[in-house]
Amino acid sequence: MTIDTLTAGALARNLVGGDVTDANLRRYLEGIPGIDAVGLEQRAASLGTRSIKTTSKAWALDRIIQLIDLTTLEGADTPGKVRSLVAKAMVPDASDPTTPRVAAVCVYGDMVGDAVTALGASHGDPDHGGISVAAVATAFPSGRASLAVKLADTADAVSAGADEIDMVIDRGAFLSGRYGLVYDQIVAVKEACRRADGSFAHLKVILETGELNTYDNVRRASWLSILAGGDFIKTSTGKVAPAATLPVTLSMLEVVRDWHRLTGQKIGVKPAGGIRSSKDAIKYLVTVAETVGEEWLTPHLFRFGASSLLNDVLLQRQKLTTGHYSGADYVTID
Repeated sequence: MTIDTLTAGALARNLVGGDVTDANLRRYLEGIPGIDAVGLEQRAASLGTRSIKTTSKAWALDRIIQLIDLTTLEGADTPGKVRSLVAKAMVPDASDPTTPRVAAVCVYGDMVGDAVTALGASHGDPDHGGISVAAVATAFPSGRASLAVKLADTADAVSAGADEIDMVIDRGAFLSGRYGLVYDQIVAVKEACRRADGSFAHLKVILETGELNTYDNVRRASWLSILAGGDFIKTSTGKVAPAATLPVTLSMLEVVRDWHRLTGQKIGVKPAGGIRSSKDAIKYLVTVAETVGEEWLTPHLFRFGASSLLNDVLLQRQKLTTGHYSGADYVTID
């Protein structure tokens, strides 16, 4: 369920102890205990060594597919490429009708209409068999634009039919301690996600963790994004290295766990960028299950932002079924 702006604002005021000002946010965020980096990395490494049995692997491969935001975010994207992406999202493996669909397709805002049209009757809630359309916005990937431009970018994508908005935070403002500015911009973008009927498109807040430098900054940015009303926190744009890593995602999951214990609200997490193999994706599934619980392994609470991951999952799935890998032409080239 999407968090509305009034509820988010009331919770934020309650937690920071007054109006959500720069000073109150700084006091609250900088009062959060620091992360033991060595301990975090050791726990992530330990979770990454867990093995699963063949029957569980079959379930895991299907679940990975169901959690993918199949993505194309290139300057050379065309309506034809988006239609091809949607066709693959709807029928990932034409030779196996039991293959599940992905959760969403993720495109630039000006491609949303093409994605919606191509999906047709398949456009809908991924928790009920549909495929959502996610759009990157707010001057993705840099975020270097005026607030007016960011809001227009968001509203345009929502009006074109985007179900989800992936926004980027102002990393420069965050790193210079201007937490109030980052908070206010997220709140404003969340309001721009409001549809004509009063409902909201889901808001995923991209932290761009590769530019935040420390786990403590990742934790603070995660808390700040949730306080401002983000429905998901997302690691990366995929345009900056390093992108998603298991320790960073673990630190974000721990924030989501603590927020749920504090408020009862469930916030989603989306690692994006650099997750290309089934083996790596399974590590993330294990980390989610062990940190926040298996109930988070649903499209409305966890996603993989990926373009090539689906191909490897399809190959592994076929190997599990037939005992051998298919040739290189078994999957489409992205």
